Amino acid sequence: MTFPLIKAILIGLSVALSACATGHAGDSHYSTQTEPRPFQTDRDANADVDAALSRAVERGTKALIVMGGNWCHDSRALAAALERPDTAKIISENFELVWVDVGMKVLNQDVAERFGLDGTPGTPTVIVADANGEILNRDNAPTWRNAASRDPDDIHQYFVDMAARE
Repeated sequence: MTFPLIKAILIGLSVALSACATGHAGDSHYSTQTEPRPFQTDRDANADVDAALSRAVERGTKALIVMGGNWCHDSRALAAALERPDTAKIISENFELVWVDVGMKVLNQDVAERFGLDGTPGTPTVIVADANGEILNRDNAPTWRNAASRDPDDIHQYFVDMAARE
């Protein structure tokens, strides 16, 4: 190999590693290391979901179950989007939020299955359930693995729409 070729390979590798560390290359909504890490491996996920459903019955709200991991930039990006003040207000007024750690998509798969999903094909998987435990977003619950590249306004609007859904 020639020196210019080696240099080009090293520069390309450096750019790729930099993009991996910060999220998607060229993406204005990429994840950062300062984002929340809400997933806890020591939680009893089913008990947390049961408690959220009980609170949903009491308050007349819905359960919002976010299945992901702190290793996942899309899971952390969604967590950051949910902390945006206007979105956080919608969430707190209309949902009982539960963070479910799935590890490397091997933990707590029974939580997804109890809502009729085939595990968590991507992270995060976002389940919205009514107070009776019926999933309201089966068609798009597992489609959030691109949360880091979604526009925060679109994420906000999704939860406004889900809050209004019967």
